[in-house]
Amino acid sequence: MVGYVESLTDPSYARQLLTLTYPLIGNYGVPNMEQLDQFGLPAEFESDRVWPAALIVEKLCMDGEHSHWQAVQSLSEWLRKADVPCLSGIDVRQLVKKIRETGTMKAKLVVESDNAASYEFVDINASNLVDVVSRKEPVTFGTGEQTIMAVDCGLKNNQIRCLAKRGFKVKVVPWNHPIDTEKDYDGLFLSNGPGDPEVCGPLVDRLAKVIARGEKPVFGICLGHQIISRAIGAKTYKLK
Repeated sequence: MVGYVESLTDPSYARQLLTLTYPLIGNYGVPNMEQLDQFGLPAEFESDRVWPAALIVEKLCMDGEHSHWQAVQSLSEWLRKADVPCLSGIDVRQLVKKIRETGTMKAKLVVESDNAASYEFVDINASNLVDVVSRKEPVTFGTGEQTIMAVDCGLKNNQIRCLAKRGFKVKVVPWNHPIDTEKDYDGLFLSNGPGDPEVCGPLVDRLAKVIARGEKPVFGICLGHQIISRAIGAKTYKLK
């Protein structure tokens, strides 16, 4: 289980309509994004922005209804600043049942006064979402003697934090970084991320070369596992 602040800043949900099933969302507000941890990362957020295209909930705590000693603003205020709409008053558990039976569906939020037919459904997986969310330049966290090179396919801050707390230097690189020519690291980590791993062909090809050499340990999570699978010749497909 994870909180709404963490979910909304998780790059894995980029451009999706995020549905939360807990009946009351926003009751503890939103903490200060400028509060950093020992590694210079936002202490309570998984990235530096809100990634979903919209939030869908049953009941949203409105301005002034939240209560927490760390809160500096309400959830609704934070979403307004991020230009991300929230739809409330929805039977989210029934919606989840429908999604579970039907599978992932395209969706759109349309204001009642507008003509819904005039807005086309968007296939977000037609674009390379990993390229959208990935860092554009390498950056290093921690000061350990051993280095983990983390490929940012939608990396969450807590993954960096967990590795750095265990005594590693974490070198975070973009998804299209030439990892096959890098030598100065002790382990290679493939992060989570959004979208279809099939569009990450350059990363898969480079990773295949790294694995073929067998010189460094390689591990991953979520999308990272799928990238590793494709790099060793497996196929991937989306479940319902």
